[in-house]
Amino acid sequence: MASLNVGNLGEYLREQRRNAQLSLRQLADAAGVSNPYLSQIERGLRKPSADVLQQVAKALRISAETLYVRAGILDEKERDELETRAVILADPSINERQKQVLLQIYESFRKENGFEVSEYAGDLAYADDVDATADGPRTADGSDASPKDHPSS
Repeated sequence: MASLNVGNLGEYLREQRRNAQLSLRQLADAAGVSNPYLSQIERGLRKPSADVLQQVAKALRISAETLYVRAGILDEKERDELETRAVILADPSINERQKQVLLQIYESFRKENGFEVSEYAGDLAYADDVDATADGPRTADGSDASPKDHPSS
């Protein structure tokens, strides 16, 4: 079964390399691996480590998680969860506190829907210590929404 995954990985890498219009040698140089080793991966003869897959993914400008799934290192569901988290964490339109709160809500919904709380929930540890109401209500952008600064009529 592992060889099936490795073959599938090799075919996928070859396709991605060709789509990127890179020769085997160019990709090997960009990824920092040897040309013969990369050739063996593409032909399904070698199973690369997660580190090598990450280097190759970076050189191809594709998701390392996708390669991990193809290689059988990561489960498809785990990849989807990781990608969801990555998108949230990469969003420049919300601040760090908002990102942590959003991830906490995401975990809560997953748990409510019967999914296990992931090992990545530990990344939310400091968000658990934050009392969302400690400073009073907040607006969507995280600013203080309390009426104390507004004159009463």
